[in-house]
Amino acid sequence: MTFSKTVRNVQWRRIASALPLAAALLAAPLVHAAGEAPLLTPFSSAQGAQAPQPWRFTTLPNKAATRFEVVQEDGKRVLKVDSDQSYGNLVHPTHLPLNVNSTLAWRWRVDEFVEGADLRTRSGDDGAAKVCVFFDFPTDKLPVSERTRLALARKATGEDVPSEALCYVWDAKEAKGTAFANAFTKRVRMFVLESGPASKPGTWVAERRNLLADYKRAFADEAGDTVPDIVAIAISADSDNTHGHGIAYFTDVELHGGPSTQEAATQPKE
Repeated sequence: MTFSKTVRNVQWRRIASALPLAAALLAAPLVHAAGEAPLLTPFSSAQGAQAPQPWRFTTLPNKAATRFEVVQEDGKRVLKVDSDQSYGNLVHPTHLPLNVNSTLAWRWRVDEFVEGADLRTRSGDDGAAKVCVFFDFPTDKLPVSERTRLALARKATGEDVPSEALCYVWDAKEAKGTAFANAFTKRVRMFVLESGPASKPGTWVAERRNLLADYKRAFADEAGDTVPDIVAIAISADSDNTHGHGIAYFTDVELHGGPSTQEAATQPKE
């Protein structure tokens, strides 16, 4: 998420809401790996502290960088995310059709929540732990105002900014199961999977999500019958708005997919 172009103030105000999403996709070209396993490179395969490729770090200009580091924790190689008045994303490009077989699974824990965070407001839009899925929704199906913001963001960054993103979050206060639009842009929808501290400090929590079901819930207002492809997965944490601090950990993230039941029925048998 680095931007070098200067944009006039009026343009900047219009595209500011799209910049966090734009920044998160400044990674390598898409990898079409729908038939390969694993679809996401495991953090546990890292030889050192840096996340293995094609995981790539992205951020915004004039921001302190959230720190992503592969560490030994509880006898396993996991990703530590340390956000200190900072912003950042760790992005893994991919390309996978979204259907009933598309699932995302991981384990995470939050050791320190960002004090003062409030996902409902721009001034408090921070979080210690997010897992985001980027979708390639057809832009011609978006309202004119949304297409305009997205086009400006793409022009400003020179990148093919994803048109939709669903972010799973572990928040300190929002109720578990809550879903709502990001405070900056409708292009990002938030889904609260966990709320508040774990019952026991240091507890890892396992998640497994059906991406099609969650996508339909999050984007039902604009998607209709349209089902886009998945184009990237990101781990995100930020504390730049509140000037706070957060610490979270993630195990390997597993993305699974395959042909839908109808597609499988039409495939020739060996």
